Amino acid sequence: MYLHLGKNVVVANADIVAVCDLDNASHSHITRAYLTAAEKAGRVKNVSDDLPKSFVVCKGKSGEDTVYLSQLASSTLLKRAGTLSIE
Repeated sequence: MYLHLGKNVVVANADIVAVCDLDNASHSHITRAYLTAAEKAGRVKNVSDDLPKSFVVCKGKSGEDTVYLSQLASSTLLKRAGTLSIE
């Protein structure tokens, strides 16, 4: 299965590591540091026309993660994925 993130970008459900709400997750200094490091490394892709509401971390074939910024809410993305579960 695939998940549409916005701007005609889709990712395979099997590649998704995390779906996070940007507002809630960015309160943690660890998450902010991770996002900053990913941006500096060029691994952040903005697939949002408006302000992003969530970010999706996907594992890459090369072993490096890619972070997608999406304008869709994390709850919407999880409902669309259907097979993903919150544990």
